[in-house]
Amino acid sequence: MKLIIDNLSKTYDNGVKALQNVSLEIPTGMFGLLGPNGAGKSTLMRIISTLQEADTGSITLGDIDVLKQKNELRQVLGYLPQQFGLYPKISAEVLLNHFAMLKGISNKGERKDLVKALLHKTNLYDVRKQNLKGFSGGMKQRFGIAQALLNNPKLLIVDEPTAGLDPLERNRFYNVLSELGEHTVVILSTHIVDDVKELCTNMAIINQGQVCLKGNPLQILEGLKDKVYKKTIEKSELDLYKQNYQVISEKLFLGKPTIHILSEVNPGNGFSLINAELEDMYFSQIFSNNNFKSN
Repeated sequence: MKLIIDNLSKTYDNGVKALQNVSLEIPTGMFGLLGPNGAGKSTLMRIISTLQEADTGSITLGDIDVLKQKNELRQVLGYLPQQFGLYPKISAEVLLNHFAMLKGISNKGERKDLVKALLHKTNLYDVRKQNLKGFSGGMKQRFGIAQALLNNPKLLIVDEPTAGLDPLERNRFYNVLSELGEHTVVILSTHIVDDVKELCTNMAIINQGQVCLKGNPLQILEGLKDKVYKKTIEKSELDLYKQNYQVISEKLFLGKPTIHILSEVNPGNGFSLINAELEDMYFSQIFSNNNFKSN
């Protein structure tokens, strides 16, 4: 099954063009949607999940017209938004059972088995009796995934799921999503490059409401082969280097900035050629005037 987005556009009443002719083809598996905050990712996710209307364009999931057949889409959709609320004084098991009832699973035995299976899948079974107010951020995110899976979705959307999680919780969340991606169309919307690098076989970068790059991450990186150089400099030199080179990222190393630049030729001047990382490609699209395109 594929999710096909064709020429989707959305302009808000204040004139902000949140989406501009966005077209994507998303197959079964993990698909990463990368972009900075305000790029249009959340608007796109809300439109796909039928929570918001598009101005123009179309979306299909298999034979479902998403923009016209909202109820049909909701029956096969799992959605974990960036922000979601939970009842703090209710246990995970009780609340998940309640959500299952709301989703139409009326048979008590079937519902009990499903809740148990999902609590195991998200590694929450041992804390199923614990009130949600005692859950960590990662545990709440895994509970969010559990409720999103109650209807065995064909399409799962997760919006900024790992923001604020510690490394251990993030890895646990990666494992859950990776398993789901084997049989489901999973869209991972994030500004965290590592999320996409760890999980996704296909991806797109969106900025200012437009798709500026899409494809397989490894193939995309070929566009930067032999074009990324790095150098550690003094803090006082940073502005000068930004004036004279195409600086795409900077990080502190032992208190000094290490910069990555894009250059078609060896710039000399102490720069060393490095193997491009997905982060370099991301920053080259977000902060650079030059686009290195992938087939």
